[in-house]
Amino acid sequence: MNDEMIARINTLYHKSKAEGLTPEEKEEQQMLRKQYVEAIKSNMRATLDHTSIKNQDGTLTPLKMVRQKNLAVKQEKKDIRTELKKNEMN
Repeated sequence: MNDEMIARINTLYHKSKAEGLTPEEKEEQQMLRKQYVEAIKSNMRATLDHTSIKNQDGTLTPLKMVRQKNLAVKQEKKDIRTELKKNEMN
């Protein structure tokens, strides 16, 4: 996300309030907003991936490892639900 894209988002916002947007401009605005949100999420993820939690015993656990573990658990739960649904159908 660069300054030009942010400026375009702001321009479209002000135009929408002043006179309204064409369908093409509305679509562009939605696309730019989505890209902006994804850039923010990506930047936050990168920041958190370089952050560590200090445990009670003094050791450090990188948040990246915690996130990966949580994603693995989430995927495992999803797989179990899928398997249960398959079994219910049979």
